Amino acid sequence: MIEWSAISQQIRWASGQDFVVEAAQPLSGGDINDAYRLQGKGKTYFIKLNRADQLAMFTAEMDGLLAIANTHTLRVPTPMTCGQTSKHSFLVLEYLEFGSANKASERLLGQQLALMHQQPQPYFGWHRDNTIGITPQPNKPNTDWLAFWRDQRLANQLQLAAHKGYGGKLQTYGERLCSDMDGLFIGYKPQASLLHGDLWAGNAAVDKQGCPLVFDPACYNGDREADLAMTELFGGYGADFYAAYQAVWPVDQGYGLRKDFYNVYHLLNHLNLFGGGYARQAENKLGQLIASLR
Repeated sequence: MIEWSAISQQIRWASGQDFVVEAAQPLSGGDINDAYRLQGKGKTYFIKLNRADQLAMFTAEMDGLLAIANTHTLRVPTPMTCGQTSKHSFLVLEYLEFGSANKASERLLGQQLALMHQQPQPYFGWHRDNTIGITPQPNKPNTDWLAFWRDQRLANQLQLAAHKGYGGKLQTYGERLCSDMDGLFIGYKPQASLLHGDLWAGNAAVDKQGCPLVFDPACYNGDREADLAMTELFGGYGADFYAAYQAVWPVDQGYGLRKDFYNVYHLLNHLNLFGGGYARQAENKLGQLIASLR
């Protein structure tokens, strides 16, 4: 049972305004959390719920939304508060009605993402660990991008996969890529940029005025190509988005190969979260990348 009175109280504390949940409409679309549209006292909020022990996931997400907002580039739903009841952890956000994307909104999203990426950050990683989905995502700061990606992204996901029983070629190929990945970065030195971290097409939308917004971040500072690569996985964005990004900050010519390298991380994460056919997809992509390094 959801303790709406306790959640109402925490919203009152955070907003400084009177609020009582009068209606909670379940919303669809999430694989990880339960979501509701809350209404009461003439106000509307969006809330995510999970088990009580998942509060750290929501506090990290709130930090990520605030970090993106502080770049004054991409719009995010304003986070109100996160907290915990005896049965649930939760994150309360501004409720936004979605509109329909068009060429103009796709161009603006590409421009704004490039502008966010252009703001240099002091190191790779982040000030805290977070999650990608519900998978722990370590973010220990590092000035060496290749070491960061090898140890805290690829090796971490491969270890999780091994614990779930995925061995064989997946691990052999993974170890080989971790050993030889430097060959993908000859002549290319990434800048540390704030990344959304999970920017597939389902984590962006437009509001009723046609302005783009992003949500569900898994933020850290990294190579901007990792963000761009994720936009091309699971459906991708339109041509106007990429043309607008390129007009602000063109990508390096080696991106075409490195995008597959970066997306191996997300394929491994989906394997660890959902199993199924992702094992073959990840194994095949690893094999292709190793072949390209010979």
